[in-house]
Amino acid sequence: MILRDLWLLLSLVVVLDKRLVFVNGVSTDFSNRPKIVNIGALFSLNSTIGKVANVAIQAAIDDVNSSSDVLHGTQLNISMLDNCQSGFLGIAQTGFRIPLLAFAATDPALSSIEYPFIVRTTQSDLYQMDAIADLINYFGWREVATIYTDDNYGRNGIASLGDKLAENGGKISYRAPMSLGISSDEIKRLLFQVISQESRIFVLHTYHSYGLKVLEVARSLQMLENGFVWIATSWLMDVIETDSPLPSNAQNDIQGLLTLRVYTPNSNLKLNFTARWNNLVGREYNSFFGFNTCGLYAYDSVWILAYALDAYFAQGGNISFSKYSAVNRLHLDSIRVFDGGEELLSKIYQVNMTGLTGQIQFGENRNLINPVFEILNIVGTGHNKIGYWSNFSGLSQKLSEAVPSKRTDSTLQLSSVIWPGQTIEKPRGWVFQNNGKVLKIGVPRRVTYLEFVSYSPKTHSFSGFSIDVFTAALNLLPYGISYNLVPFGDGKSNPNMDELVERLSEGVYDAVVGDIVITAKRAKIVDFTQPFIESGLVVVAPVKTKDSDAWAFLSPLTPKMWCVTGVSIIILGAVIWVLEHRFNDEFRGPPQQQVKTLLWFGCSTWFGSHRETTLSILGRFVLFIWLFVVLIIKSSYTASLSSIFTLHQLYSPIKGIESLMGSKAPIGYQKGSFSMNYLHVDLRFPKSQLVPLNNEDEYEEALRKGPKNGGVAAIVDDMSRIENFLSRRCHYTIRGQTFTRNGRGFAFPKGSQLAVDMSTAILKLSEDGDLQRIHDKWLTKSACRSQDSKLTVDRLELNSFWGLFFICGVACFFAFIVYCIRLVKKFMRHRRSSEEDSDCQRPQRSCLRRFLAFLNEKEEQPRQDSI
Repeated sequence: MILRDLWLLLSLVVVLDKRLVFVNGVSTDFSNRPKIVNIGALFSLNSTIGKVANVAIQAAIDDVNSSSDVLHGTQLNISMLDNCQSGFLGIAQTGFRIPLLAFAATDPALSSIEYPFIVRTTQSDLYQMDAIADLINYFGWREVATIYTDDNYGRNGIASLGDKLAENGGKISYRAPMSLGISSDEIKRLLFQVISQESRIFVLHTYHSYGLKVLEVARSLQMLENGFVWIATSWLMDVIETDSPLPSNAQNDIQGLLTLRVYTPNSNLKLNFTARWNNLVGREYNSFFGFNTCGLYAYDSVWILAYALDAYFAQGGNISFSKYSAVNRLHLDSIRVFDGGEELLSKIYQVNMTGLTGQIQFGENRNLINPVFEILNIVGTGHNKIGYWSNFSGLSQKLSEAVPSKRTDSTLQLSSVIWPGQTIEKPRGWVFQNNGKVLKIGVPRRVTYLEFVSYSPKTHSFSGFSIDVFTAALNLLPYGISYNLVPFGDGKSNPNMDELVERLSEGVYDAVVGDIVITAKRAKIVDFTQPFIESGLVVVAPVKTKDSDAWAFLSPLTPKMWCVTGVSIIILGAVIWVLEHRFNDEFRGPPQQQVKTLLWFGCSTWFGSHRETTLSILGRFVLFIWLFVVLIIKSSYTASLSSIFTLHQLYSPIKGIESLMGSKAPIGYQKGSFSMNYLHVDLRFPKSQLVPLNNEDEYEEALRKGPKNGGVAAIVDDMSRIENFLSRRCHYTIRGQTFTRNGRGFAFPKGSQLAVDMSTAILKLSEDGDLQRIHDKWLTKSACRSQDSKLTVDRLELNSFWGLFFICGVACFFAFIVYCIRLVKKFMRHRRSSEEDSDCQRPQRSCLRRFLAFLNEKEEQPRQDSI
């Protein structure tokens, strides 16, 4: 692996004074520590971030040496080395057990297992690519094109992006690698290939020296206009922050771009360092430029090393070197291996400090913990912050939301974006690039239900509801496509739709148009548009005329209704008897006679022929309520009974799919449809019970024969097709409810953006009413669906009358309570006025007998205004 030229490596390489050797053990005697530790810094001094790192490292060395909190008298001495874009020395340091603190090594493939002595002191591109993938998913895009440098840094970063996109169903549709040292003409040829693809979402992952050059060429090709999306990795902010203000041409090239920057908090440490920056730059370069995030990490890397050395010395570490035998044959005897390399490496990973970049601590994977990226939108001479991303909370609009927690799908909205072309409307993200290609569209060659799809062999053309919807949707697309409709099937029987969908997934067709039912199995291998018609499976069965029988008069009321009515009659008679017994002679007499009167009065009220007269107001009130209830029930009973005697009633033993599941009767289905798979796999009907049928004539013939004569008991098919079948065959009807909910749509290959645009067009057709007009043109509404209401007698259910019974019950209860209260008061007055008051001192049983006797006594007839 060759380290890329922008790795800024900080390495402990030599110790000048080898006489200062620390003994093993822990000591607080700082006087025994080395006075000077020489370290080396290896990076490209002339790169955009190299000059920033140079100043930051020098400043960090000065701050460490002047601090009394670390190293305690030991001074760091830095030696800068320009690696001239060579990675050999970087590889060599690893072999010599010298830790390298790489504060710009973002390559996600840089493994601590493969390269144990390279310590990444910045955030890995693995997190940056995760953030970009979440951003792409947030805006609803599924495919991107990538432009990147063709080396380990570029390839590994884009590979990580591809893996993250795949987790959300996205993908990289085109990869455009750039060789090192690429010229403008070569970039132009590369971008010609990129723009010839469908995706208009571009991810630019390269070095600072190439990024602006790519955008300059893209501007000349009009690839920075409305409809394009450019997402640049963190290199762009490094350029902006370091070399701002950019030349006007470069500033125009970056307008509307999205980019990322590692988040570093605005602490006092960072603010103080920012205030010193111009003086530091002027002292080193005698010129001025800004600092970037890499500069902050470079500064912190020196402090990480300082704290690690301090801990290393405190635990008895010393600096000593041994010969490196592996290179003796090359006569490189001066090269030595650092003996304490592993111990120092361990101390580096144990550092826990607060630096310019915030909290610095290494996790179990030896990467810095809690990475947070800012998502920025370049606008004018500045940038707008539209949100944040972290590996613990995903996307968020505010920093306060980016706190460690269980990561979930964020429902937050990012701030608005101004896209290339100065528009706030989110770009669609792709264009249809036919490149002269004629789409091959498979269409089922049906032999039944030709209202949906019909093929004419003479003209080699298709017509029908599905074809008209497809054509109307195409006319709404913002671009034109060339296509051929190719028939699928032999024209003798309906083709197998599952097989047709599989041909699409295998690339035989570019799309499938027809009455294709959307199922979970099919949706796994292809993408469907928005359904253009809703439907579902129903059961169709033959019906027979049911003649009236001797017990037809019982049919208007359900058994529960008969029972409640009968009980109500008895209760009504009992309540009236209680209210009238003491003063109405018609409700008095021997006990046997009173029982007969009670039952007769209640029953006679049903016919309005009761002879007994109610004298009390309470009795008349209850009777009035009850007669009103009787009037409503009698009227409904008469109407229902008339319907039974005057209309032909239809009868079918099949009530729906549930009754079929409990029987072994054969069931018909349309051959080639998804019905068989649903019945067999989902509802577990045995295949021996399922009978494939080809057309409507076979449907009718099988239903007419019935299961006893080699036919079927019922047909299971889609509602939209059954409506047309029943419109011409009124002696069959739908039984039960629709037991699946499916729609019909057009099918496209997985990930096809054409499916998205067609869905939008279908929704537009629906909103404008055009979809309904096409439906009315081809699909006739069923004239026989109303028969389903005749399959059951219009019986009066208790649910329809419980309110009346409740009112009557409340009236009876109210009258009974009022009467009891009145009766008790009369009894109390009667007892006090009796000469035998002393009898009340007898046991309570005697008082009860007196009350019952009083209850049975004859009372004078009440006045008309009495209750």
